[in-house]
Amino acid sequence: MTQIRVPAGRETLADRFISVWRRTDMLFAIVARDAMLSRPIALRHPFIFYVGHLPAFAWNHICRGVLERPSFNPRFDEIFDRGIDPDVDDPSTCHAHPEVPERWPALDEVIAYRDHVRNAVVESVDKVAARASTNLMAEHNRVLSMAIEHELMHQETLLYIVQQLGSDQKIRPPGVAYPTREGMRPRSIVIAEGKATLGAFFGDLDFRWDNEFPGTRVEVPAFTIDSTPVTNQQFRYFVDSGAYDQKALWSDLDWAWKNRVGLNAPLCWIRQDGAWLYRTMFDGIPFSDASDWPVYVSLAEAQAYARWSGARLPTEAEFHRAAYGDPNGDERPFPWGDEPPTARHGNFDFVRWSPDPVGSHPDGMSAWGVHELVGNGWEWTESVFGPFPGFTAHIPGYPGYSADFFDGKHYVLKGASWATAANLIRPSFRNWYQARYPYVFAKFRCVRPVLD
Repeated sequence: MTQIRVPAGRETLADRFISVWRRTDMLFAIVARDAMLSRPIALRHPFIFYVGHLPAFAWNHICRGVLERPSFNPRFDEIFDRGIDPDVDDPSTCHAHPEVPERWPALDEVIAYRDHVRNAVVESVDKVAARASTNLMAEHNRVLSMAIEHELMHQETLLYIVQQLGSDQKIRPPGVAYPTREGMRPRSIVIAEGKATLGAFFGDLDFRWDNEFPGTRVEVPAFTIDSTPVTNQQFRYFVDSGAYDQKALWSDLDWAWKNRVGLNAPLCWIRQDGAWLYRTMFDGIPFSDASDWPVYVSLAEAQAYARWSGARLPTEAEFHRAAYGDPNGDERPFPWGDEPPTARHGNFDFVRWSPDPVGSHPDGMSAWGVHELVGNGWEWTESVFGPFPGFTAHIPGYPGYSADFFDGKHYVLKGASWATAANLIRPSFRNWYQARYPYVFAKFRCVRPVLD
């Protein structure tokens, strides 16, 4: 990485940026240079867009936005400003309509733009703080925290695009190993009725995304939830029984999508010589080695499995109750209690390049005894992504960050995956994707009524 000039006296905040950039550069180094124009997921831009997008976001919000600096490269500011975000069912319909160049700039030009922006961002730290009294995003360094979190989120999305890239187009990092021990057997856990706090309260926090505000308290009826997520082996019974191909278990839209894309099993399962293999980030491994990992599927596939098993997926409120509530009516900042997230509590923060067998981190279980609600994979809920009562799009220059996706087609995911930065682990954080988007590192578990 190009040397970044760090102003004296601001090492702590500058170091946060530099640490994030170092990880970003390490992840981009996986992609072979001649693959930067590759587009392994047609619903996403080529890799070169993301090389430019991350600095463009920082420049447009920090330097051009809060500090009102004139642009040194307006063309790059524009073409790298925002992704295409297409509708899965109709890719011609996009949530954003950025200018897409007929020919992308040369990679070295984009890297030079990136390095210029990185130095400008570090040099802007004091200037942002000086505007705290007159600018909402400068107050508490919100705009700086936003740029950091934005890059952390893109590190994960970059990886699920890389997973779809051919092995000859990526460079395997050293030390890749896959855990193959046996996972924990599932149990049914009864969660008593009680309240759950969704979201957060603006005055209590330095920065959160607009969809996290305002906080709201909801009453959650009693329910029964699986202690662990559904595994590849459990989902294989669903596939091998033929139920995966039974139309009655799918909605009409989900069934049409499944047939259109030709799915007969989860995306990362590979049928070879009559046997299943599992495609990791870098290898195809025997299915038995991944059988106790959580299955990664789209919401459409998860819901079909749940119907087959006589269950459903949890709501966002039920997830919160199971993760952060306790039998005494209190709520915790994390499922395991007050301690900040560590590797002892779950598989997150890039500790490894794959899931763990389910239940591998008993120190991370909730007060009810539910395992890995944080880590090892995002968890689908059946809740449509939408605003909490009193929502305001408060980020200047980005009013559509969340509002563009309040379209009834996106659903809330909670928790974290192995590729989620620890900084993003908090109860109010909401991820969201379309129901028929199969590329996310996303797992699920089932919910049933409480039997009398």
